[in-house]
Amino acid sequence: MPKDVKPLCVFDRLASGEIVAGLTGKTYWNYLDIAFLWVADTYRNQGRATAILRAAENEAVHRGCQHVLLDTYCFQALGFYEKQGYTEFGTLDHFTGEHTRHYLRKRLQLKKGEPQR
Repeated sequence: MPKDVKPLCVFDRLASGEIVAGLTGKTYWNYLDIAFLWVADTYRNQGRATAILRAAENEAVHRGCQHVLLDTYCFQALGFYEKQGYTEFGTLDHFTGEHTRHYLRKRLQLKKGEPQR
């Protein structure tokens, strides 16, 4: 397999430089694999997570990715990701005895007029 693994991180900072939200992941084999997406409690419900996710997806497309892969737990952000166009392809029940881990994916699309890399 090609060795094309590259880290991808997106952060939302205040004017003071304080990080209030972020996304970490990596791109490889035409995929963006998201590890973490978080927003500090005080800054939630302001569109920050959506903006960070879009920025990561756009960079992934720029890198030649066609898909995104991530997971979330039942008590986290399943509804958020579904609203962003992600679909579930698997679950792992009884995580710590009571939670479900959801595995999601999304197909990325180039914007009109943007060349494929």
